[in-house]
Amino acid sequence: MAPRADRPKRRSFTAEFKAAILAEYDAADREERGAILRREGLYTSHIAEWRKAAAEGAQAGLGSRPRDRREREMQALRVRAEKAEAELARTKAALDLMGKAHALLETLSESADRPPRSPR
Repeated sequence: MAPRADRPKRRSFTAEFKAAILAEYDAADREERGAILRREGLYTSHIAEWRKAAAEGAQAGLGSRPRDRREREMQALRVRAEKAEAELARTKAALDLMGKAHALLETLSESADRPPRSPR
């Protein structure tokens, strides 16, 4: 079944457009903000989402979503790689700590096996 022709199309916005609208919206006073939203056909939820993405420092969040399957797969692989690198760093730190604890226990064990020194 083909999509209906009268169905509204979902709009996508470029990062530059979002940044420009956010700057204009933030600089405007209360009455002008509503006019900006009406002029561009936007809702306050758009502004809230874009501001959240900008606050997180995610310029990629201001861009459009990956469109093709390969881009989505690449993004998912990047996320997995970052998580794996973080896990590897934690594991290395834990192994280093365990090695130091083992060395300390060996030193303590060896010193416990020696007879105590007599004071002079």
